[in-house]
Amino acid sequence: MALDIRASQALRLLHDIALAEVQDGEPDLSPRQLAILLTVYLETPPHTVRGLAQKLNVTKPVITRALDTMGRLEIVSRRRDESDRRNVIVQRTVKGALYVERLADLVIAKAKGLPP
Repeated sequence: MALDIRASQALRLLHDIALAEVQDGEPDLSPRQLAILLTVYLETPPHTVRGLAQKLNVTKPVITRALDTMGRLEIVSRRRDESDRRNVIVQRTVKGALYVERLADLVIAKAKGLPP
């Protein structure tokens, strides 16, 4: 389904979503953390630190720092790949799934409120 909106409406939507995220009292994620989270939850697993770094075109330490924060928030977890101990698998969590679901609900609500 395509959403036909003007540039000003798209920016207003992004603003309203970001503002709601900052104001809701919950920890807010950086754009990089959000990109990682949505990749993990919207794309088919498995997800590795190496794979995420490649997809986002950043270094593995950048992904590791983001995952450290996200792990403390319990929205993702990590474990060693038993078949290849060099790889670290990034996994979904219940708390993370709830975060993504809440974010989706927020996007829908803000999109419905766009001015014509």
